[in-house]
Amino acid sequence: MKKIISLAVLLTAISYASPASATTFSLGGDIGTRVRAQTFDQASQKKNDLYWQYRVRLNGSADFGDGFFAKVQVTNEAPNKTSAGTVAIGGGGGWQTIGYGNTELYTIGFSQAYFGRVYGDSHYSLGRLPLNATNNPILDISLYPKNPLDTPTTTFQNDRLFGANYGTKIGSGELNLVVGVFDNLNTYHSSIQGSDGGLLNDGYAFITSYKTKIAGVTIEPELLTAITRFDSVTQETFSTTSSSYATPWHQGVRPWTFGANLSGNVGDLKLGASGFYNVANGTTPDAARYGTNRNANVDYNAYLLRIKAEYGPFLTWYDHSVATDKSTAVKQTYTNNFVWAQYQFKAYDSKGAKLVIQPTLRYLTTKDEVTPANSYHRLRSELYATLSF
Repeated sequence: MKKIISLAVLLTAISYASPASATTFSLGGDIGTRVRAQTFDQASQKKNDLYWQYRVRLNGSADFGDGFFAKVQVTNEAPNKTSAGTVAIGGGGGWQTIGYGNTELYTIGFSQAYFGRVYGDSHYSLGRLPLNATNNPILDISLYPKNPLDTPTTTFQNDRLFGANYGTKIGSGELNLVVGVFDNLNTYHSSIQGSDGGLLNDGYAFITSYKTKIAGVTIEPELLTAITRFDSVTQETFSTTSSSYATPWHQGVRPWTFGANLSGNVGDLKLGASGFYNVANGTTPDAARYGTNRNANVDYNAYLLRIKAEYGPFLTWYDHSVATDKSTAVKQTYTNNFVWAQYQFKAYDSKGAKLVIQPTLRYLTTKDEVTPANSYHRLRSELYATLSF
């Protein structure tokens, strides 16, 4: 926490620098609390939990003139712990749960840190970029095809990705290109020659989108394709209480995803829809790092559909996804449904600060066709209080 306070003091001091400098700085962010009541029902066994959580996010930006800029976000990057007490893989969207004996640590870090330039109708940026994955599920279905619902990319990847982005206006819309690095852990190329060898064989992906408006409807077709091999995971991969913790679903795959987001207004009602299809097939490379998965057949596909509505302070959406895995002799089918509903009350909005109270319901169901005992229902009833500045 001292690090956050020190950074805030530093950025505030810089923002009051001499007016002779052409550079301008700004500092903002939010402080939030969340009470979560969770009911988990699997194989007719219910488990109820209550979580008290908090989050701090500090956003700093700098405008250097001539279109050059830099932005950072500081928040809790690794809130989870394993049963052994070590820092776990995966994040928690910046949220920290109160620990045993009030001894939890708030592990801060630069969640986002990037720079770039805006010039004419074009722009570029490089670094740890924000994703806006909550409103765009293409990464959820690409990284978590088995169970992509309830915003896993926002939660476990903290809604950011290291990479480079370029965007430019073409016609009536804007084209965006992103090259992202999903991991830097691939080592099998050192012992394999040919197309699987070489230096550029970590987890890279390419994402392209074109956003335009036709007859009052915003249309955004998108394509994500793996440039090199990476792993597809499940939400249990990052759950420290799961027997599948730190275990990917399939490894060394080159999936690709295509689809689109749509949005428009009907009076004061905002409507949206998304649809994405994901597919991967091939063979996991013959390398020691893949353990028992080496040389494994990979053949799966998945789709995700979303409808969304927003009216004033009320927001809700419904997601449906199905994944079919034909990698083994037994075809596996996983069906998921999810509902998010929230209502925002503005308790205060003045003098550069805004306090919002937000009750939220998140209901997830999963169905395993082959092993019904793995199916479950999860209800999260949450109450947020967030002060933005």
